[in-house]
Amino acid sequence: MAHEIKLKIYYEDTDAGGVVYYANYLRYMERARTEFLAGGGINVAAMHNEGYFFVVAHVDIHYKRSARLGDVITITTEITELKNASMIIKHQVLKEDTLIAEALVTLACIDRDGKPTRFPEGFKNLG
Repeated sequence: MAHEIKLKIYYEDTDAGGVVYYANYLRYMERARTEFLAGGGINVAAMHNEGYFFVVAHVDIHYKRSARLGDVITITTEITELKNASMIIKHQVLKEDTLIAEALVTLACIDRDGKPTRFPEGFKNLG
């Protein structure tokens, strides 16, 4: 089952026509991933302090419709693939039951030197 968060679209999220600026969907997905990890017992700030950093290595995003000023959207998050040092996360952005955007995001786990490293033990429970 996918993790869900709801967000309201504010004026700051939109262009002059009241349509969500395309890059903001990536911000919403980042927020959803952080909440997904927190819900699974992963504190991203604590992981940073321990020398684990989670970086976006690839994004494949498809925009289907537009969200607009005042809309409430739902962002779903689920892991589709979990490897030793990378994972693929599927996000869907919905307005009611209508798909607005969907993405596959590849995250890599790196150490302080920027080298790939295994995810900490708690990640096995997320997938």
